[in-house]
Amino acid sequence: MTYCGVVSIAGRPNVGKSTLLNRLIGQKLSITAHKPQTTRHSILGIQTSGERQVIYVDTPGIHVTGTQRLNKVLNRTASTSLHDVDVVILVVQAMVWNDDDVRAFELVSQSGVPFFIAVNKIDTVKRKEDMLPFLAKLPGHERLQGVMLISAQKRSGLDALEESVAKLIPEAPWQYDEDELTERSSRFLAAE
Repeated sequence: MTYCGVVSIAGRPNVGKSTLLNRLIGQKLSITAHKPQTTRHSILGIQTSGERQVIYVDTPGIHVTGTQRLNKVLNRTASTSLHDVDVVILVVQAMVWNDDDVRAFELVSQSGVPFFIAVNKIDTVKRKEDMLPFLAKLPGHERLQGVMLISAQKRSGLDALEESVAKLIPEAPWQYDEDELTERSSRFLAAE
């Protein structure tokens, strides 16, 4: 019996979506930088372990403030990747919830698929008790499967996130060979 599922990693710019993909796959596939909108193309990261293959899709950040044509195209790319997946991981930054997060949450909750909120960068919060009011303000939804506290940079909480996602992966044949990490060519990754 094999399991194969597609998981979209979504959120506003600069919350650590690409870092999360790289940590989950164990390779640097997606470019990371402090500059927002570094990820301009959806990138697949393929994780094969035991009987399970999970295809993670790193998307451009979703935001409401950009009015330039590039921003509109990136928003469309990100929102399109929320459909035809099995699970969505909405990545937000610890202690930050702004209009872009609200927009990303709206798109994810309207996608019709189960999702998790992954609160990233928890390692940057000095007093952990300050997290409680922040977590209490996060919106709920009938398809929200849980809120996971993670630090993609420090690889904290990722095992629990992976196991939670794996419970929603359907029984299906693998889509890629066991040793493949991405569908992108080496040339594309070098250009990124």
